[in-house]
Amino acid sequence: MPEKFLKPYDPQAVEPEIYKKWEESGYFNPDNLPERHKEPYCIIMPPPNANGSLHVGHALFVTIQDLLVRYKRMRGYKTLWLPGADHAGFETQLVYEKKLEKEGLSRFNMEHEEFYKGMLSFTLENKKFMEGQLRQLGASCDWSREKFTLDPDIIKVVYDTFKKLYNDGLIYRGSRPVNWSSKYQTSLSDLETKNIERKDSLYYIKYGPFIIATVRPETMFGDTAIAVNPNDARYKDWVGKTVEVENPIGKKTLPVVADEFVDPEFGTGVVKVTPAHDPNDFEIALRHSLPLDEVIDRYGKLNEKTGKYSGMKVPAARVEVVADLQEKGLMEKIDNHYVHTILVNYKNENDVLEPRVMPQWFVKMAPLAQLAREAVQSGKIRFVTEHYEKVFFHWLDNLRDWNISRQIVWGIPIPAWFKGDEIQISEKSPGEGWIKDPDTFDTWFSSGQWPYAVLGYPDSSDFKIYYPTSVMETGYDLIFFWVMRMIMLGTYRTGKVPFKDVYFHGLVRDAEKKKMSKSKGNVINPLDVTQTYGTDALRMALLVGNTPGQDTALAENKIKAYKLFANKIWNIARFVLSRERNGEINLEIKEEFNALAKDVTEDIEHYRVYLAAEKLYHYVWDRFAAQIIEDSKGKPEYGETLYYILENSLKLLHPFMPFVTEEIWSSFAKASEDKRLLMIESWPIL
Repeated sequence: MPEKFLKPYDPQAVEPEIYKKWEESGYFNPDNLPERHKEPYCIIMPPPNANGSLHVGHALFVTIQDLLVRYKRMRGYKTLWLPGADHAGFETQLVYEKKLEKEGLSRFNMEHEEFYKGMLSFTLENKKFMEGQLRQLGASCDWSREKFTLDPDIIKVVYDTFKKLYNDGLIYRGSRPVNWSSKYQTSLSDLETKNIERKDSLYYIKYGPFIIATVRPETMFGDTAIAVNPNDARYKDWVGKTVEVENPIGKKTLPVVADEFVDPEFGTGVVKVTPAHDPNDFEIALRHSLPLDEVIDRYGKLNEKTGKYSGMKVPAARVEVVADLQEKGLMEKIDNHYVHTILVNYKNENDVLEPRVMPQWFVKMAPLAQLAREAVQSGKIRFVTEHYEKVFFHWLDNLRDWNISRQIVWGIPIPAWFKGDEIQISEKSPGEGWIKDPDTFDTWFSSGQWPYAVLGYPDSSDFKIYYPTSVMETGYDLIFFWVMRMIMLGTYRTGKVPFKDVYFHGLVRDAEKKKMSKSKGNVINPLDVTQTYGTDALRMALLVGNTPGQDTALAENKIKAYKLFANKIWNIARFVLSRERNGEINLEIKEEFNALAKDVTEDIEHYRVYLAAEKLYHYVWDRFAAQIIEDSKGKPEYGETLYYILENSLKLLHPFMPFVTEEIWSSFAKASEDKRLLMIESWPIL
């Protein structure tokens, strides 16, 4: 028996050396795998944002993807797990700006180049740190192929896609409502916003012959019409007429229009139309050829068209306008208990977004949505959890054109030039007099092209071998943000779907199934617990009980329990290796084990990894350790049977618990003068 088994298993001492051995073997690179590895299998790692430390959600995706890759590698597949990192545009700039604020600095007082260089240094430093954390979690990905969303070859693919979309009429530059952050001075796509419920006052204002209800009286200076529902008998005689209305700075004449959008049950059934500051009002304006009148500027202040309110921030202006309406006798009543939803920055709920109409680049979503729909309906893409297929189609039915312009420094510059009304799509200036578009791409525009971009579309051998990729495994919260866009852009650009299966995992919650947050003090740092209990223990704790598409609970006690399991495996190995390899294999025990192996194999093939993990745990602990080993004591003829079960149990367990299994396997390799790593051993059932 090897000397190391005289000591308890110590993951902190073992894991770094094991990972070093794997990496130095070259087997993470599919080109170096033995001859038997022929059929390609590929997972593209969802690139973590290179702006901070990995959290427990990252640990979950690493665990699931690494399990699938290790399993397929042992099955003889030519496995490529391609890692990467995302510059993460707005999110990273937001994190960096917070860092600057603590240092008493602001990007608005910095030169563009100075700010960009600082962000690049910050991001690359985080990226390097993050790669070390991925190694710590056991990720057997091919580091030689690692990609970053700002790599020149990735940017070239992104630019080529932009040009193709533009030439095909699927990208246009137009003035449409966007979600504007006055705090961060950029537009945000629908992806980067969220609706939150808020209690506000609903103001009933005398408006000419009508009473209108609004939560935003301060925008009334930009009203260009009054609208009613065409089926509302109360107001049918007013449709098509004009009325004079009064506001605190004067009078206006407004047309009365009929539009189906108006809800007769809201307020009095009469609404003011402010096309420059409400996306629904903008659509009404398009249908009725109404003008736009902007009265709130990019800083969230009322502009010069608002008289005495000019220069006031929206909240302050609202208070003043309400007071003046009351003084003039124009306020009918105020409902102070009105609950509605408002749109906020998804990374900062205090940043209430202001609709603004401004020229931006938009992607026409309807044609791309049809490509995505056909890809799923035809069966070329399969959702592991059918529920999310329905969610996917629901999102496709409710898409608006996608604003891909960002007014931020950190990102891929949009390759467009302007001269008057002319537009040129080019990376370099077309000549004298052309002005460069200062905007950058929405980060989801580049990451939406990730599967084919990282594989070197269109000419590389990797693209020809590994595309379409095998499975996209990611969090269910990214179905709209990312998965849908990858399907659209991948199918559009390459003519093929980007992946065959979609596996969604849920959020990792605390023991009481509450969302983890720093403010609640219930966050489990994956790198801390691996130092305490070992990576294998964390991986098993994340897998057992974790059904696809469902949130999972994780408590430190659960991780501790699987540390005990790793110790149990170690002790089993110590016992077996102390025995002589005598006798014939017990056929009944062998057949029982082979049935388990077949069962586990089918579970993994069908993405039931949570079941496979649980079955292995119970077999090794309850059957192998508690019964088979106990029965073998004093029976030397059981030696060969024990070795058979141990060796093959290690193979089945390896994708789940790679470190402890590889460390035990190395003892077999020395005993048999076979230096092969467990990670490339053959799976027990072929």
